[in-house]
Amino acid sequence: MNVLISVDLEGVAGIATRQQIHPGGHDYPIARALMTAEANAAVAGAFEGGATSVVVNDSHGSADNLLGEQLDRRADYVVGDPKPLDMLQELTPQTGVVLFVGYHAGAADPAGVLGHTYSGGAFTDVRLNAGSIGEAELNALLVAAAGVPLGLVTGDDVICAVAEKAFPGVVTVPVKTARGRTAVRSRHPAAAREAIAAGAARAVANASCGAVRPLAVPSELVIEADLRPSGAAELVALVPGTERTGARTVRFQAAGPREALDVLIVWSALTSHYSSR
Repeated sequence: MNVLISVDLEGVAGIATRQQIHPGGHDYPIARALMTAEANAAVAGAFEGGATSVVVNDSHGSADNLLGEQLDRRADYVVGDPKPLDMLQELTPQTGVVLFVGYHAGAADPAGVLGHTYSGGAFTDVRLNAGSIGEAELNALLVAAAGVPLGLVTGDDVICAVAEKAFPGVVTVPVKTARGRTAVRSRHPAAAREAIAAGAARAVANASCGAVRPLAVPSELVIEADLRPSGAAELVALVPGTERTGARTVRFQAAGPREALDVLIVWSALTSHYSSR
């Protein structure tokens, strides 16, 4: 049972403000430690649930947040960006189950703490087949395309509610309750980690006995994004296959989840480039 843990930062217990999640913020070093500790809780739970190997993928920002020396030594970890599968690097058909730790709601969600979809600076909304999505939903389709089940989602109550509706059989662990875009009522970090470890153990055990199955991938995947900066759509529309459908809106019909992700990453990079000019 090979387990992949994709760990983000916005959904970690005790995290609520922007300065916590960006290098240079006075609490960013503490946030890194909290993120690493939740990753360790998931690693410990995964092994308790029957994992034979675990790899942790740093999935926040520039993907250099995890404190390697503090990680559970039984797990390998992936650091750095860009990487081919982004938040799901090391996903293969041989992966037994994927766990999402520290995840958050999407850009258009009105309630999720620090919600965004891949890039808060680039996108005000990302839609798949006309429905607004976050990172969890698209990443889950990449997992499904590999024939692998998604076993666990942890984060605030908003993303956990989304996961329970969208991913049948998934284990959710809400570690905090949204009180605003940048405000939460959080569980104590130690209590959150205990819950994450228990949830990860249950998720891996469920995957081992076939109690959770891969999701179905839609036959058609149309990805749309509303770009934050005015004018960026002119540049983004130069990507082959991209159609500009509004002043700030672009559209692409993808052959599969991986192509949808790749296009989003390119759109984000080009939008960031336009914004910096």
